[in-house]
Amino acid sequence: MAHETATLADYVTRLAHDDIPAAVRARAKILTLDFLGSALRARREADSTPSLLNMLAALKLDGDGDATVFGDSRTRSPAIAALLNGALGHSLDFDDTHADSSLHPSAPVVPAAFAVGEMTGASGREVLTAIVAGYEVCCRLGNALDPTSHYGRGFHPTATAGTYGAAAAAGKLLGLDTARMIAAFGVSGSQAAGSLQFLVNGAWNKRYQVGAAAMNGVIAATLAKQGFIGAIESVEGKHGLLAGYTDDPHPGKAVAGLSSDYETLKIGVKPYPSCRYTHAAIDALIAMRRELDLTPDNIARVEIGLHRNGITLTGDPTTKRHPRSIVGGQFSMFFTGALALEQGSFGWDDYARLGDPAIDALADRIEVVQDDRLETGRSHPFGARVSILSGGTAYERLAFDPPGEPSSFPTDAAMRQKFTQLARPVLDGRTAAFADAVLELERFGRVSEATRLGRG
Repeated sequence: MAHETATLADYVTRLAHDDIPAAVRARAKILTLDFLGSALRARREADSTPSLLNMLAALKLDGDGDATVFGDSRTRSPAIAALLNGALGHSLDFDDTHADSSLHPSAPVVPAAFAVGEMTGASGREVLTAIVAGYEVCCRLGNALDPTSHYGRGFHPTATAGTYGAAAAAGKLLGLDTARMIAAFGVSGSQAAGSLQFLVNGAWNKRYQVGAAAMNGVIAATLAKQGFIGAIESVEGKHGLLAGYTDDPHPGKAVAGLSSDYETLKIGVKPYPSCRYTHAAIDALIAMRRELDLTPDNIARVEIGLHRNGITLTGDPTTKRHPRSIVGGQFSMFFTGALALEQGSFGWDDYARLGDPAIDALADRIEVVQDDRLETGRSHPFGARVSILSGGTAYERLAFDPPGEPSSFPTDAAMRQKFTQLARPVLDGRTAAFADAVLELERFGRVSEATRLGRG
């Protein structure tokens, strides 16, 4: 290990807007827009939102501030806005995913950047630069943790590595120098937490712990700004992130190609509001249903092969076959696969079919198994193999990449359409103006001129 913490800290402090390639800046804006669509809809519809707001009221943490909570008419303090926006944006499980690290970069990073950007009166250019810095830090640390090992230890990388990404974005906007950024990362190491135990009962921890990562990054950077002494070598140290959170660390991945290879361009987006490990199979099932003219009546058996990470998150038949909560459905290959086969589509509103006897009956004919072809020699784990037995004939399709990865990234028009479908029920007539503001973020001298358009 070779001073990865300090190297990342120095990178963040030195990063300048004009040094970021235009393609990276454009991608960061599209990813930000995509995330905000999910946050806006979740403010109104996510089942966990009322309890989050009631918790703040009970603890008297709901006082007014100047930071935007997207889809809400009230502004909050920066830390609380980061918490809420992070939790909201991750609640639909419709936000972006970085395949190599198996984490959702926007959920911790974007809320931290906007909260601190509004707090400091930053420009749109400065906030966009901070978002890219945050993406690079959390994705690289996720790579270094190795997602298979990290998952195997029971950790959720969006909440662990994401805390560092949020601190990077916040620290960039607070103007931290390298020493202070190291301190912010040091505090992040004490706050990085996120358990996969939510998988057992479809709990809301996943949403909260990602919001907490955004909030904790803001707190860590602000502590550093105020002279707080944070631990050094938070990433590579004897008791650092890579020692405590993985059995297979790759420290070199945290810093390889800094300033030249942008992990931001490797972030994919979701066409379906569920765990990314389900998407290649869902897409294949929808296509095979259409091409083979399949109906539930003529499907005898379905076998879906996934990477072992996908089995961990979505494929346990004892807990995943017949989910009854939205989180359970989001992490059920059985439910999402049956839904795709039964109706040939899948969107957010389809969680109303949880418990539908027709879906449960089709899920009983689905088996999920580990497929070694999705592990050996693959750069990321999100592929699927689908085999369908119908009319005595077996049909098979192998898809190494789910839709929405960089190689099949949607057009700007498609991304804007997804945002509009999510945001319009909340923003109504301001939907287009807010989308324009996000996609033209650099034209705003103060980022608050853009974010105010996203309030409820």
